[in-house]
Amino acid sequence: MDTIDLNNPELYLNREQSLLEFNWRVLQQALDPDVPLLERLNYLCISSTNLDEFFEVRVAGLIQQIEIGDPYLEADQISAQEALKIINIRAHELVDEQYKVLNEVLIPALADQSIEILPRDKWSDEQVEWLRAYFVEEIAPILSPMGLDSAHPFPRLLNKSLNFIVSLVGKDAFGRNRSSAILQAPRALPRVIELPPELKLNCEHEFVFLSSIIHAFADDLFYGMKIKGCYQFRVTRNSDLAIDTEETSDLLVAISDELTHRNYGDEVRLEIAHNCPEDMVDFLRDQCGMHEDNVYLVNGPVNLSRLQAVYSLVERPDLKFKPFTQGLPAALSNKEDIFSAIRKQDILLHHPYQSFSPVVDLLKQAASDPAILAIKQTLYRTGAKSPIVDALVSAAQAGKEVTVVIELRARFDEAANVALAARLQQAAVHVVYGIVGYKTHAKMLLILRRENSKLRHYVHLGTGNYHRSTSRIYTDYGLLTTDKQIGEDVSNLFVQLTSLGKIPKMHKLLHAPFTLHEGLLNRIEREITHAQAGKSAHIIAKVNALVEPEIIQAFYRASMAGVKIDLIVRGICCLKPGVIGLSENIHVRSIIGRFLEHTRVFYFENAGDEEVWAGSADLMKRNLLRRVETCFPIENKKLRKQVINDLEIYLADNTQAWMLSPEGRYHRVECTEAAEAISAQATLLELMAK
Repeated sequence: MDTIDLNNPELYLNREQSLLEFNWRVLQQALDPDVPLLERLNYLCISSTNLDEFFEVRVAGLIQQIEIGDPYLEADQISAQEALKIINIRAHELVDEQYKVLNEVLIPALADQSIEILPRDKWSDEQVEWLRAYFVEEIAPILSPMGLDSAHPFPRLLNKSLNFIVSLVGKDAFGRNRSSAILQAPRALPRVIELPPELKLNCEHEFVFLSSIIHAFADDLFYGMKIKGCYQFRVTRNSDLAIDTEETSDLLVAISDELTHRNYGDEVRLEIAHNCPEDMVDFLRDQCGMHEDNVYLVNGPVNLSRLQAVYSLVERPDLKFKPFTQGLPAALSNKEDIFSAIRKQDILLHHPYQSFSPVVDLLKQAASDPAILAIKQTLYRTGAKSPIVDALVSAAQAGKEVTVVIELRARFDEAANVALAARLQQAAVHVVYGIVGYKTHAKMLLILRRENSKLRHYVHLGTGNYHRSTSRIYTDYGLLTTDKQIGEDVSNLFVQLTSLGKIPKMHKLLHAPFTLHEGLLNRIEREITHAQAGKSAHIIAKVNALVEPEIIQAFYRASMAGVKIDLIVRGICCLKPGVIGLSENIHVRSIIGRFLEHTRVFYFENAGDEEVWAGSADLMKRNLLRRVETCFPIENKKLRKQVINDLEIYLADNTQAWMLSPEGRYHRVECTEAAEAISAQATLLELMAK
């Protein structure tokens, strides 16, 4: 163990490349014949959306790092310049595969199911007539074509907006020759239009892209001139908010101001139709200040995620996942008073297999219960029209003391959270924006109820957000408990978030940025000690990402000591498994399926005295050292066994699991003919949903 330098950069996978590999696994779902067809289309759209965010945040961050001369390196010691080279190769491969999947696999398969996206050369005369009328009445009045000259320079285009560069011949209304123009498609226009039933020739559903309609009738916008070509393109921009949290006096105002600039950040990617002439590609690249490595020529719509409209418009249950009814824990069945149910025993919720409604019901009952004195909650992402927020407002209006810690900087939810803060403040809720420099990512709810002249703490702790919609598509755990020590821990955490003062030592919780990192390292070291003493030692960790170097090094040391380690990592993993002499006892798998794997769970065998922890944090520096996070023990034996059984089901998955190689590539686990096919998500649906 002492002969290996665990700081050697060759022992780590590149973070950016690992994230691109995750997106590749998502794309592979679009090729899986066992996945319903419209869901396959949806996976293609998700891979496109993921890639957008990758460029908006990760690539943008690397470019900024180079510009300001920041030498920050991850554990693999790859510079920002080198990382961009790696991204350039893999991202181009990924984009090429996306459009190949669309054009060669999904579009023909959809046509076989009477769902067709019609290219212009397949429009009938009647369809052309209808589409021209649609263009004249619904599209043209909104468009503002811009001829380019010294008075009309190349515009600063909205982030990820659909645009067209138009090549022109002829004189404009003022007798001047014009060679090019820019046409921006407003976001209010639908990107996919379904033809009316009477115009459908061969299929039950026939769609036309907005881009195809604009291509077909753009001549109408340039009267007296001839269009030589019309080509769609899209610019992706840096979408991270640049806020100095130490300097600003009002974070809410600073974020509100910065949001107005998000759509006009620096350019990081340029997508152009593949048939655009080279001189026009060069012109667009120059105007956008884009290196040729960040130019992507695509054979199809420049924003694949817009195809999700087809999924929504087509009512074909046979081509979508079967609907399911979420179950409830036995302790909550036929229980109208949720407080009495929690008093009797701890309750574990496993979403989406089990309903999120007990959390909503708990808050609703608390809002109207005269014995409730105070409610405190953290909110990171809640979604529009949240019943959680409705209940908090009702509670405040009923005279309860309601305190909400809102993380205004939840990426891409900043605007929603600014509006949420305003609504809660109008209802007389005490609103706090978290800690400067530390995002509040913990998922905590505390309800104080007077019972028999004493205050009792009712607590909900979770691995996921208080978001009813995502609770149906994200896998998460939530613990409901009246444990006195956990209640005091959560109460102290809320005091720290509002007062910024130091708090007493925690009874049971681990919390970042103070004790979580050290607590996990100590438990890994304990497994090492057990293994060295000849005792069985086993660690299972299920997280979204594994990046933090000290945790990875601890896993390496544990593997070398003989500890069996099973890691279930949905996305980024910088650890190299299966390296002889280093990590041959470590196996890394990723589950990609119907639901987004989001639970963060840690199992330690502890020489037979098993421990199970669940929390809000991934194994990343930002979560463990620069965020407010919680990690809570599952102490009830029955519930602890339930979580362990769940983990064993994931480790047995042989249909939706991908195994990571030491080289950083993933291969799908193959179910042999002799073995029983096991899907963890399908198995859990069957066990819990009713």
